[in-house]
Amino acid sequence: MMREISVFDNRLKALSQTLKELSNILNGLRNLLIFLVLPSAFVRTWDGRDRAFWYSGLMDQEQLRSLFEQVRNGAVDIDAAMVRMRHMPFEDLGFAKVDHHRALRHGMPEVIFAKGKTPEQVVAIAERLLENSQNVLITRADRECAAAVTGKLASGEYFPLSGVIRFWRDRTNRGKGKIIVVCAGTSDMPVAEEAQLTAEAMGNEVEAINDIGVAGIHRLMSNRERLTEARVIVVCAGMEGALPSAVGGLVSCPVIAVPTSVGYGASFNGLAALLGMLNSCSSNVTVVNIDNGFGAGYVASLINRP
Repeated sequence: MMREISVFDNRLKALSQTLKELSNILNGLRNLLIFLVLPSAFVRTWDGRDRAFWYSGLMDQEQLRSLFEQVRNGAVDIDAAMVRMRHMPFEDLGFAKVDHHRALRHGMPEVIFAKGKTPEQVVAIAERLLENSQNVLITRADRECAAAVTGKLASGEYFPLSGVIRFWRDRTNRGKGKIIVVCAGTSDMPVAEEAQLTAEAMGNEVEAINDIGVAGIHRLMSNRERLTEARVIVVCAGMEGALPSAVGGLVSCPVIAVPTSVGYGASFNGLAALLGMLNSCSSNVTVVNIDNGFGAGYVASLINRP
């Protein structure tokens, strides 16, 4: 009889654990549904102790304390709490909604695309981001914007070639290997520099190799050993966009091709290079948008994570 009771007790404990795990899964699905359907309006309590945290404004101390209490009491496990924190709210500045938890989800704070924004707007967004992040990146900034940002906020550095403003206060190397950024010609360097600065700000060792396009293929071949040291390679090229395929054929790592808008009439501002890269016969080549050095550097960093 005692043995039967013991077996029953163990089964009961196993069932209880299974129900608890199922409850966590259902809570996660419920919260995801709330986030998708009512991303900024739901703030009421569902069951007297749990809340959805997605609303237009910063998460207040009461809500954060409630989440921590639930973790301590075992009502919410640590993984579920991390999921909730990844979807915490944003700060509404009126003209922009600053996503303070982008770094928690992606490993990099929200990046500011300066083109189309006033210098005052860029300064305001950067100021908010710097309150919570060591590194902040601003892309496609002109000199007027750069002067406003660096004049108001300390430690910002402007790179006029690429139009990048970078606050790089944490220079910890978090990458597993080296990222190499290659450009076919000197005219492609603005896009290549944007990729390089992005990957560096995300905590990677980055090496640049400039002007090794296929018009002088011996220049590429002389850098073959350096290229084989990379864990990820970004290749920027305009004209016919042949360089990524050539690089891809020499290495075993992923190659991120960036078509640039460099070229004459029939290049169609980078469209010819884009189509050529999309049709690459090198299987390790993937492609981002025209002149998107930022996107290439960002994805290269994600690939290079431990």
